[in-house]
Formats: sequence, C-alpha cells, structure tokens
Amino acid sequence: MTARRRNRLLIILVLVVAAGGVLAWFLFSRIPVVQTAAPTRGPAIEAVYATGAVEPVYWAKVSSTVVGRITEISHKEGDSVKLGDVLFKLDDREARARLAEATARHRFLAQELARYAQLALDNIASRRQYQEIVSKHAEAVAAEAAARQRLLDYTIHAPLSGEILRLDGNVGEVIRAGDALAWVGVREPMRIEAEVDEEDIPMVKKGQTVLVRADAFPGKAFEATVTSITAKGDPVSKIYRVRITLPKGTPLHIGMTTEVNIVIRRHDDALLLPFTAVSDGKVWLVRDRRARRRAVETGIVGANRVEILKGVTADDRVIVNPPAGLEDGDRVIVRNGKPAVKAGKTGS
Repeated sequence: MTARRRNRLLIILVLVVAAGGVLAWFLFSRIPVVQTAAPTRGPAIEAVYATGAVEPVYWAKVSSTVVGRITEISHKEGDSVKLGDVLFKLDDREARARLAEATARHRFLAQELARYAQLALDNIASRRQYQEIVSKHAEAVAAEAAARQRLLDYTIHAPLSGEILRLDGNVGEVIRAGDALAWVGVREPMRIEAEVDEEDIPMVKKGQTVLVRADAFPGKAFEATVTSITAKGDPVSKIYRVRITLPKGTPLHIGMTTEVNIVIRRHDDALLLPFTAVSDGKVWLVRDRRARRRAVETGIVGANRVEILKGVTADDRVIVNPPAGLEDGDRVIVRNGKPAVKAGKTGS
C-alpha cells in the first residue's frame, strides 16, 4: 500500500470518528438532565395564613381630652398603678380661672334668684322677670359644672390597674386632644389580633392550634390557640378579626409583628414530595434511566410540599421540576446536588 493511499484511509477514518463523535454528542445533548428527590416523612399541615401584632388581653391607651402643657409625670415605665392613680398633670391655670368665673356668676345669680322670688311674691317683679332669672341661674349651674369637669380633665388618671407598658410625652411638652401619652395594661395573658381574609374565615374555628413566627426569633414557631372570631367583618378590606391567645411565659414581646398559620388539618407522619414535583395529580419517576409518568393521590397541599397518599413509595426517585416536553419513556440524565427534600411541614 502506497503512502498516499494510507494517508487517504487515515483521513477517512478520522472523518468517520469525528462524525460519530458529533452524532453521539448531538444525541447525548438532547437527553434532558434532571434532578430527583426521594419522598420523605414529616408533618403535613394545612393552614390559614394571617398577620397580626402581639398585645395584652387587658390594656388601655391613655390620652388627653384637652390641649395642654405637661407639668408633671407621676410614674415611669414599668411602674405598677391602680385604677384612678394620677399619671399626668397638665397646666390648668386657664381652666381654674374659667371655673372661678363660672362659680362667681353662679353665686350672683343664686342671690338674684332669691331676690326675684321675694319680689314676685310682693308683686313687684313680674312672673316673666322671675322666669328669666330662673333660666339664667340654671345656665350658670350647668356652666359651673362643665368648668369643674373641664378642670378635672387636666389631671389624667390610670384607666385600669396594671403596669405602665410605655410612656410617650415629656414635662413641658404641649399635647393635643387624642394624643397617646401612655399604655397601661397587664403583661399576661397576651394575644395576637390577626386579620384573616373573608375567603378563609369559614375554615377558622375556636380552639384551633396556631403556629406563630416572628422576625425576632428566626427559625422558631410558637404554638397558640384561637380564642375568638369577630362576628362582623370589614366589608371594605374584606377581613375578619381573629384573636389568638398565647401561652403563659411566651418569649414574644408586646408590639411584635407576627405571621400566624392557623392549623386546619395536620397529619404528623405524612409522605411528602416537593411542590414542584407534582402537577395535575401526576409525578415523573426515574426507572432504568428513563422517565415514567405516574398518577398519584394527593392529600394536604402546602406552600412547599405536597402530601402523597397513593402512587409512590419512600424508595422511589421523583423528578423535581420536570422539563417541558418530557414524554413517558424518555431517557434522562440524573444529576443531583444537595438533597432536594428534607423532612418538614407542608405549610412551611
């Protein structure tokens, strides 16, 4: 064989090998790469989601009904107070002057009333004059009573027995009517006032367990209980108020914002798959490097996981996020990184 013929055969062989490689690469590149997960055991929870803030069961906001300058603050935050204890005093000099004026007018008209009564008996004063004095005297009595009550409003009292949870305001500060000056209440028991959408409220019942989460305690869930549901919702915002009682000794603080999941159903030892593995009641299994479609019966569907009642076992490998266009019997390449499923709550 001549050298020229050998070179020609070598070139042909290289071309055949290259063509075979290209064909193999083309066929291989068309095989979808998938990730699989094994079903796990854990609690499956169906829950109604809501938000709310922590507050004492017994508390009241303290505010003024008048405009005035604070002259005295009788207690500090954390102090215990009893119903009626003085909390704030406002500058009442003007109110005292008005009361003195109203009292003086009352006394003057009381004397006038006595004098006109005698004049009427002696037929010196007419009945009409006497009735005018009677009317003016009654107005003076009412004006004095109003001025006296107004003066009392410049001293602000505790609306209930408890603890001063918070103070807002400083001596010398001018406050307006309605401004919150303090919060008085009893630390425990505490509750959460949650807002639940009207479409979910039919599922909420008194006595249901609630899982509570707060940003201050990442990764932790605290249990609480539904204790009351408002009978009338808000027709504008379409929400209902649900009160959730926290257990004694809870680490949650007053005023913390929380996320709550009101447990409607719970199965503690459920077979779970990632939510993205189930579509239209079917999953994709991997058998002998091929995708096999399998119908399943689902139970509780959570935000991240789905409870599987029938169709797969704990030994099956299920495709997570199956690629579009996958057909039953297609070859697949499995490449798993970190475990795709961990035991957990479907509602989490």
